[in-house]
Amino acid sequence: MNYRELGKTGMHISELSFGTWAIGGSWGNTNDEEAKAGLRKAMDAGVNFFDTADVYGMGHSEELLGETTKGKDIYLATKFCRQGDIEDPATYSEEQVRAYLEDSLRRLDREYVDLYQIHCPPLSILKQGDVFNVLEKLKAEGLIRAYGVSVESVEEGIYVMEHTKADVLQIIFNIFRQKPLEDLLPMAIDKQVGILARVPLASGLLTGKYEKNHTFDKEDHRHFNKEGEAFNVGETFAGLEFNKGVELSDEIYWIENGRGSRTRAALKWILQQPGITAVIPGFRNVNQVEDNLAALNVPDFGEDELSDLKDFYETEVAPNIRGKY
Repeated sequence: MNYRELGKTGMHISELSFGTWAIGGSWGNTNDEEAKAGLRKAMDAGVNFFDTADVYGMGHSEELLGETTKGKDIYLATKFCRQGDIEDPATYSEEQVRAYLEDSLRRLDREYVDLYQIHCPPLSILKQGDVFNVLEKLKAEGLIRAYGVSVESVEEGIYVMEHTKADVLQIIFNIFRQKPLEDLLPMAIDKQVGILARVPLASGLLTGKYEKNHTFDKEDHRHFNKEGEAFNVGETFAGLEFNKGVELSDEIYWIENGRGSRTRAALKWILQQPGITAVIPGFRNVNQVEDNLAALNVPDFGEDELSDLKDFYETEVAPNIRGKY
């Protein structure tokens, strides 16, 4: 396992870490014992960072992390605001943010959170800015070690870097979502802001395991948010219509050559990009953890391959992305 410094936080985190939305809920059926076994497998392999949120299973993901990481030297990141009205400034008041944080600390069984992130707030809240004063206060009190923002778009990410002291950005970034390569990632390098890449497999499209017209469980966001009904459509299939996404994924089947699987290749592509601190795929069981970890040992992409994927994104993928990005 390789470790990269998370911006200027002083934390060195595993370059392949894990998100825990899937083990909390909204990805179909879950099994707590399989989830905990997956967490232990990841930690045994050297993973020292996990990302969660207070709305993943309405706190259940945090509880699983609290139980499984207790007594271990593991960095935990969580998020807040989506339990309330994300458009309402009151959701970001000191009183409310403290309440969210206290609940998360209780579930995580921690005295402080290593990274506390605003969970995809609207740009208007970022521009209003008071929430950052609250986070600075919590940081000074030692209740959070660092703070950041999980953003939906490049515009939001650049605004955060230009106008706040946020330590970290969490962005949607994968072979189907290459826009951050243009301006956001170079700025992050310049400003020493840590970057976490979420939705790295485009909600499963980049695994290559789905065929057109696949039916997802009604409790899975890939069913109930496929058109953006519940939240930004970019969080589901990276903003692509599912059947179109299957077509596009199959067009780049060649990335598997010499790399074992499309999953491993897609994760390796992200890890090669300058400015990325860590990629955070999700998982529900040990097998998925092991498959994701295997990406660390596959060959890098050559310059011609990288160029081909850039052209593919610009001509075939970008025109089909829906939602803000």
